[in-house]
Amino acid sequence: MARARSVLLSCLLLAVAACVLLPSAFVAPKASHQAPGTEADARLLAATFAGLSPLAVEQPAGAYDSVVAMLQSWLFGGIVLIVIYGAAALASLANPLTKRREQVKAE
Repeated sequence: MARARSVLLSCLLLAVAACVLLPSAFVAPKASHQAPGTEADARLLAATFAGLSPLAVEQPAGAYDSVVAMLQSWLFGGIVLIVIYGAAALASLANPLTKRREQVKAE
């Protein structure tokens, strides 16, 4: 619980520091033909909407499905690794150059 509080406190302090320092960090030139801040506000709104739009899609909160998918992926990955290591072992045992070298060495 103490760790969660420290993480929350750190995030809160970081957000406050960003809000305090951000306005002075970026200075945009004033446009003479537009009202100050109207285009920047529209761009900011569009960027915010585009960034938050994936969060609007609802996804089912099925923990069982995600655990099953995780186990299936681990099983598939393990099988693939076994096949790769098996192929490498077979290739090293059935290497014709190695067999020929052993024949020459035996003669």
